[in-house]
Amino acid sequence: HSVVLIRGGRVKDLPGVRYHIIRGTLDAQGVAKRMQARSKYGAKRPKAGAAAGAAKQ
Repeated sequence: HSVVLIRGGRVKDLPGVRYHIIRGTLDAQGVAKRMQARSKYGAKRPKAGAAAGAAKQ
């Protein structure tokens, strides 16, 4: 099993879903190559050279 950190926050169109997993904490991995809304997905800020290289591809 995995140990995860949860927060409240229901999803209106999904009955019974009342919690969300916080990505990038404990056993939940962050999202790789995430550039926008990084704090919601546990993605670290990319290095200056890495961001320019990823944008060109």
